[in-house]
Amino acid sequence: MSPPSLIQAVSPVSTTAPIALSYELFPPRNASASATLWNTIRELESTNPDYVSVTYGANGSNRDTAVELLNRLLSETSLRPLAHLTCVGNTADELAAIISELLDHGVRGILALRGDLPKDGSSASKEGSLSYAQDLIDLIRRVEQRRSALLCAGKVAIGVAAYPAKHPESPSIEHDVEVLLAKQRSGADFAITQVFFHADHYKDLIRRARRAGVSIPIIPGVMPFTSLRRVQRLGVMTGVDPAPKLLEALGRAEDARESRRIGVDATVDLARAALDAGAPGIHLYTFNEHAAALEVLDKLQLLRPARPGAPKEFSQPLPVRNIQ
Repeated sequence: MSPPSLIQAVSPVSTTAPIALSYELFPPRNASASATLWNTIRELESTNPDYVSVTYGANGSNRDTAVELLNRLLSETSLRPLAHLTCVGNTADELAAIISELLDHGVRGILALRGDLPKDGSSASKEGSLSYAQDLIDLIRRVEQRRSALLCAGKVAIGVAAYPAKHPESPSIEHDVEVLLAKQRSGADFAITQVFFHADHYKDLIRRARRAGVSIPIIPGVMPFTSLRRVQRLGVMTGVDPAPKLLEALGRAEDARESRRIGVDATVDLARAALDAGAPGIHLYTFNEHAAALEVLDKLQLLRPARPGAPKEFSQPLPVRNIQ
């Protein structure tokens, strides 16, 4: 009889993992925006997120400011950045150089995206260019393999996008799941959803994805619904109609404070429904603003692991703030 393996001999660990928390930020456009962003960063840092994603403009239009922000996050904060990277309009050689640059700066997480096609309808392809996020994932893994010694055999975490409602360019929601499965097979580690307005859309995505064989974590991306104009614009961009009751309530709001209260409550309800459906975390699209995001977290009362230096055996909910 074979001796028991170490896995069999050791008591099983708890199957309950902490709820992951992350935010999306975008590079500032000017000095004033930079000051506002860094105030937001310091406020969000106090919540001990697992990572913060940094967006990347179409065709790398803000590459320099994005890399600068990533560098400052790594050197001046305790935050772990997840660098967005798009492939439309870039050759494999160009992207390999960008990936190498990110790794040299210390980035260990990349959100691999196709990117938006040109608005004028022209083709973004050129000789040697990549057309799909799946191709970008393959490229990241090849660059990683060539640099494994420099990474001490570590692994780059690769995230991808998922769509609770049908992608505007997709023929069907079934096709969207097939694409997500292909991304997983190419080496994606997790997915973050685009903004959604109805909890059933997230629940249905999870059901369809798991049935198709997608096993990676699918994290719901949630936006504080505090602005009627922003909600309407995102509805047009995603092709999904926001809840009529939400639009009506925001439209009746007498001032910004009431609008924020309505939007925060709606966002909390959506996030709770996703967590109840088994979501492994929450990713908040902040638009570089912290007040509404922190209010959402206060109401969710997520348990966060203790920060370095604090007793690790205790996890406490985020402190309730009086946010003006």
